Amino acid sequence: MSRQQILIVDDEEVNRAILSEIFRDDYDIIEAPNGQEAIDRLGEGHNIVLVCLDVVMPLVDGFGVLDYMEKNDLLNKIPVILITGESVASSEGKAYGYGVADVMHKPFYPHIVMRRSSNIIQLYQNKLNMEQKLKEQEEKILAQESKNRKNNEFMIDALSAVVEFRSLETGDHIKRIKYFTRILLKYMAKYFPQYGLTPEQIDAMAKAAAMHDIGKIGIPDAILLKPGRLTEEEFETMKEHTTIGCEILKNFQQNENEDDEFFQYCYDICRHHHERWDGKGYPDHLVGEEIPLCAQVVAIADVYDALVSNRVYKGAYANNVAYDMIMNGECGEFAPDVLECFALAKEDFFNIVEVIKMFTFV
Repeated sequence: MSRQQILIVDDEEVNRAILSEIFRDDYDIIEAPNGQEAIDRLGEGHNIVLVCLDVVMPLVDGFGVLDYMEKNDLLNKIPVILITGESVASSEGKAYGYGVADVMHKPFYPHIVMRRSSNIIQLYQNKLNMEQKLKEQEEKILAQESKNRKNNEFMIDALSAVVEFRSLETGDHIKRIKYFTRILLKYMAKYFPQYGLTPEQIDAMAKAAAMHDIGKIGIPDAILLKPGRLTEEEFETMKEHTTIGCEILKNFQQNENEDDEFFQYCYDICRHHHERWDGKGYPDHLVGEEIPLCAQVVAIADVYDALVSNRVYKGAYANNVAYDMIMNGECGEFAPDVLECFALAKEDFFNIVEVIKMFTFV
């Protein structure tokens, strides 16, 4: 492995010789008699760990070199010691403004130059090593978080699919709900910016939508699979899937005191996706903005998909019929803003349904 290098930039050969002699035992030396050659050497990608830089030079002066290093983000990686015969405070202030590590005045004392230079090099090397370790650690953490998210999403989809297959559905319902939810939320973000929806929130809510019917796993088959209309008593039992689902989710929550936004989306959607704007939904009869936005969106997505899909108790409605039923209030009263976005997304919803009929939805 090649030794570390020090770039000495000075138009006076005697100064370069003195500095070279100071560092030669421990470093390889690169010399430049003017600022332009210094810039050329810096651009060649050497293993330079320190620049000893004179101020007054032909072609390009020391501040010209500092300009180059600043523009190419080198001052954070390579320390610079400005060595000058001037004692003007404004020049020193300008140099420190660039971020030079130190300013030394001629004539210089070799042992002082060596000690201060060694300290600066070690400081910068430690800083760069720490930054590299932090970067590597951050990359590992991000990779693990990505892996965990994928694993969590897989488990959510798998658990949700169990409910679907138990309900004798094809398994596409969860995928469609997630897609419809994402579409509506994107329209919400575009046309209703007051809600402050971010891409990250939209993604989390769409994934959480998969959990909306998880509580149906606790509903008896005689009710869940009944091919006809439910009795009033049976319907009351069916309603319990919202609260059963929440109890299941709580059992999976790692820390009740933890501020987990994704868990909250899952919980709110599971419990409140059957609430209605006028308070006539269930289980808590929430009214208006009391209903979490994620649940408001999933409510329409779920009803629309139920209408256009075959179920044990009914056949599928045509896209336009299902759309009109929702817009006319035949399926309950929904949030006005979300309903407006549903109208804007009408063709998107229709297209998804038609594509699903032609291909396996992924």
